[in-house]
Amino acid sequence: MNRESHVATGWAPQNSGPMMSTVVNIQPEIVVQDHIVWSLFNTIFFNPCCLGFVAFAYSVKSRDRKMVGDVIGAQSYASTAKCLNIIALVLGIFVIIGFVVLLALMLPAFYQVTAKVVQDG
Repeated sequence: MNRESHVATGWAPQNSGPMMSTVVNIQPEIVVQDHIVWSLFNTIFFNPCCLGFVAFAYSVKSRDRKMVGDVIGAQSYASTAKCLNIIALVLGIFVIIGFVVLLALMLPAFYQVTAKVVQDG
């Protein structure tokens, strides 16, 4: 009777042999930032000496290498793109500051010349 109660409730041992297990090793995906958005921004807005465009080209190469699975190549291209983006951004900011300073220095002289022309005229 005791045996029948175990079988009826499903508590009977299924198999007393060794348990088999499968181990799956999943490699963590290595994230390589390709800086493509930053490169596109520099290409459109800050592009002194075409550095933004060259950085964009390196970013695309980095993304291509990442898709192929070449992590070392992707990191190399991404590092180059990052350096070019930094240089393009700094040069672009210096150019903008230079234009603002030049405009601030030249605008009063322009007003003096036009005022003199109007008075003489």
